[in-house]
Amino acid sequence: MSSETDVAVERIIAAHRETEGAALPILLAVQEALGHVPDAAIAPIAAALNLSRAEIHGVLTFYHDLRREPPGRHVLKLCRAEACQASGGRALEAAAQARLGVDFGETTPDGRVTLEAAYCLGLCASGPAALVDGRPVARLDRARLDALLAEAGR
Repeated sequence: MSSETDVAVERIIAAHRETEGAALPILLAVQEALGHVPDAAIAPIAAALNLSRAEIHGVLTFYHDLRREPPGRHVLKLCRAEACQASGGRALEAAAQARLGVDFGETTPDGRVTLEAAYCLGLCASGPAALVDGRPVARLDRARLDALLAEAGR
């Protein structure tokens, strides 16, 4: 990590170290500050909380919203819950993967779009649904998906 990153991680650890169950709040705060949780942040977090690196790694890899790599400039989260799947979500997943050339959890080689899975966005009555850069999109269809990807430069 760069010294600037080290300082940010240490500041976050100090702010949350006394919080009960501090691992998750620290990881979320690191991601908020840096856009992801770099591998180099695992050891100082583990040491500060008197946990093993494996325990911190376990928390980091368990939660889908935590990232180990920087996301693309745009993040497309497609809902994979049952209601969205029943209303055409699988076809949209396949279309997004084909157009972007990536699988869930990956970023396009040009760094423009990260494709992620979400497991219920709370828009069940108006699915399929997605989040585009944190903005909810309901009643997603192929034309709307194509338009969203075009806006993202894909």
